[in-house]
Amino acid sequence: MARNPPPSLNFLIRHPAHFIACGCGSGLSPFAPGTAGTAFAWLTYSSLRYIFPGDVNFAIFLFLMFVLGVQACHTTGRHLGVVDHGAIVWDEIVPFWTVLMLTPAGLLWQTGAFLFFRGFDIIKPAPADYFDEQVHNGFGVMMDDVIAAGYAVLALAGVKVFVERVLG
Repeated sequence: MARNPPPSLNFLIRHPAHFIACGCGSGLSPFAPGTAGTAFAWLTYSSLRYIFPGDVNFAIFLFLMFVLGVQACHTTGRHLGVVDHGAIVWDEIVPFWTVLMLTPAGLLWQTGAFLFFRGFDIIKPAPADYFDEQVHNGFGVMMDDVIAAGYAVLALAGVKVFVERVLG
């Protein structure tokens, strides 16, 4: 599949939905924009947890960012002419914040979370593939990554159980 070139900086600032969907500019990366968006999520996570302390507050924030993302991704995809353009990375950002919220503390666990999330986002196991291939709107764009996040959390939980039983 041919890769679409990243949009311009002018496109990014032309509409608030573009700025959001393109991950505050992280999606403009000419190399692996999805990975850049996920890295942006990782870098901003600690600050957001400070702003939204407690799991309930953060979960409400995540839900609101998901809803905002559905609309922002839909609008931006329509303006770019590609439903899930590579520059649209809000769908990586919000689900990865969720993964980090559910990840054990520590750099090693967060690195594992990053690798699992990116892997499942790229592979798109069912039903993520359904949302990616069949639901051509902002909801489909966001949901395939939400499902990848779920797989990442399950994989991390499996690793945690293994580590506790074998090494614990």
